[in-house]
Amino acid sequence: MSKVKSVHHMNIQTTDRDRTREWYENVFGAEAVERGTVSNRRQLQVRMGEVEIHFSETSNPIHAPLVHFAVEIDDWDEMLAHLDKLGIEYGKTLGVGRAGTYRERMGGDDPRQGRRAHDGSHYTYLQDPNGNVIELVQHPE
Repeated sequence: MSKVKSVHHMNIQTTDRDRTREWYENVFGAEAVERGTVSNRRQLQVRMGEVEIHFSETSNPIHAPLVHFAVEIDDWDEMLAHLDKLGIEYGKTLGVGRAGTYRERMGGDDPRQGRRAHDGSHYTYLQDPNGNVIELVQHPE
């Protein structure tokens, strides 16, 4: 049986493709690719490393609790400093369905980031301008 090699892309929603493109370029150094014509812009594709995110524009996005995607970060401290410089909020309880004392106590006392006991990985959450939740993760070497 053939096995999965990697995640190729994800499909999520945006209410403003230009704002979304700028945000992903600034935060993650992503490369944006427009698909379709000027009059029929069907999809914004953003490349981050080997993964693509495909954004479909909608005026009424769906936000479901705990739905998110995660990206692995090479240099944890550098990424958090970058987010701080951009003024982007992040934390262990950020995003729909993540509030509550259980989540606040998980992973240590720092409300902005946690460490998982089972593997020592760092984690935190942030939201893009459309409310899509992104988990940042760094696993120990």
